[in-house]
Formats: sequence, structure tokens, C-alpha cells
Amino acid sequence: MQIENFKVFADLVETKSFSKSAKINGITQSAVSQQARAMEKHFKTLLIDRSQKQFQLTREGQAVYETSKELLHGYDKLMSELQEMKKVISGTIRIATIYSIGLHELPPYIKRFLHDFPSVNVRVEYRRSNLVYEDILHNSVDFGLVAFPLKHRQIDAVPFRDDHLVLITHPEHALAKRGTTVNLSEMAGLKFIGFDPDIPTRKAVDQIFRDNKIDMEPVMEFDNIETVKRAVEIDHGVAIVPQATVMREAQQGSLKILHFTGKDFTRPLAILHRKGRVLTPAMRKFIDTLSMDLTDPKTLGVSADS
Repeated sequence: MQIENFKVFADLVETKSFSKSAKINGITQSAVSQQARAMEKHFKTLLIDRSQKQFQLTREGQAVYETSKELLHGYDKLMSELQEMKKVISGTIRIATIYSIGLHELPPYIKRFLHDFPSVNVRVEYRRSNLVYEDILHNSVDFGLVAFPLKHRQIDAVPFRDDHLVLITHPEHALAKRGTTVNLSEMAGLKFIGFDPDIPTRKAVDQIFRDNKIDMEPVMEFDNIETVKRAVEIDHGVAIVPQATVMREAQQGSLKILHFTGKDFTRPLAILHRKGRVLTPAMRKFIDTLSMDLTDPKTLGVSADS
């Protein structure tokens, strides 16, 4: 048995899917099936109960899975320690992120990290929030980046940063012509453009309206920040969005940013990783980079043109 056999089997158990295990390990679905049968032949016992419609382990299969996790944890710990000894910062870091963070919050940190550690390969996938959690639990990625992190017994959440929520309007909107601030109560009766109901930022905005007894029913709902911005740019309504996601449009004059008078609504962002996971030197350096204040030129240390 090779360590890869135990890795594929553990992924199969955790995803309960031959296709997902194949994707995680970069092999075919048939290869996953063949490896599972090879393990059964090696241990001379059935590991998977194929009489059930849903994926289910035998008692022996559960024992092999638990030992597989111990072996893999020990192997990862050993590899990390050897890299520490050799002072090697290399490898691949896989990240799943929601669109708004990946497009607007993450890029300067990736730029800084790759500048400092050019031997590390960073792969970024854009996912809806619920799928980021799934990717973490299935070990499909090393880190996840989400807004309004949920507590989960198998996931650690490391605070990343807080973003301010602001109102955006068309530059010629009546509110935009009156200044740079707005009372939340002034939104009553306006055409409101929101995110889809299952998106955490939308849930937070709905709670803001409930807390302030404002009845708002979106005229449009979208699943990503870019489409929300485009709808506001053509004056189909107003929207509450993270400030970092609209700075470029505000500078270009296609959108107007309004801050709420006497209110500071924030959106907490977090870095997720599976609890108990061995973090390689590269992974730890990546978390360190995300904790930096890149608004400070002394901290950045990388020119804007680099």
C-alpha cells in the first residue's frame, strides 16, 4: 500500500462520492474504484457495503478509514517538519473564495505573497459560500475565504478583515445629488437590488432592515456582486454592498457611494481551514500574509507597478 491509496480512500469516505474523490486527487473515477478494490484485496476484507444504495462503510472499512486519517496526519506532519528543517517555502496552496473577496479583497495579498514566496503556486477557485464550506470539509482546498463565517465543529475560522457596507446609487440618483451620506430610513420606498436570499451578505442586509423596521422587497436579486453593480449602473435601483467591491466604479464615476449617517455596518471576513489539519510552512506564511495591513506602504514593501 502507498500513502496515496490511503489518501484516495479517505477522500472517498469523506465525500461519499467516487467522482469527487477522483477530482480531488486528479485521477479518474475508475481509478478510485480500482484503488478501493485493491485495498479490499490487500486487507482481505470488504471495506464498502455495496448492498446499500447510499455510500456506506463496513465495520472493517470504518477501522481502515480511521487509521488512514492517522497515517495521513502523521505523513503531513513529517513533510511539514522536513520542510521546516530545510527552510523550504514551496508547494501548492488551493483556495476557494466567494466572488467578492476573490475579486476585490484577495488580489493585493496574493501579489504580496507571491512576491515574497515565488516558489509557491496559488490556485484560486470562485465558489458560492455554502460550497466553500463543502470544499473545506472534503479537503478539496486548503483554505476558504467567506463573509460572515459560520461556526462549525470541523472548521477553524481565522479573522481576515472587516469591510464596511455602503449604499450605492447611480450618479444622477436623487440621493447621490444630496451629498455623501444617507439616513437608512431614506431607503424606504426605493427600488432595492439585492443578493440572492441564501447569500450571507443578503441575510445581514435583511437583518439590518428588520432591526430598523424598514420594509424592503428587492426588485432584482443576483448571485454575485458584479451583476448587482451593473444593475445599479443602469439606474435600475440602489444596493447595499461591501465598500471594497465598488471603489473602482466610484473612482471612475459610474457609481456613487453613500455612507449611512450614524451607522457603521460591517461585514466580517474569515479564512477557513479544516480543524486539526497540518499546515505546511507555505500555508502558515499565507495566513501571516493575510494578517498584514497592506494599506501601510512600509508593510507592503512592494511597489504598485511590481
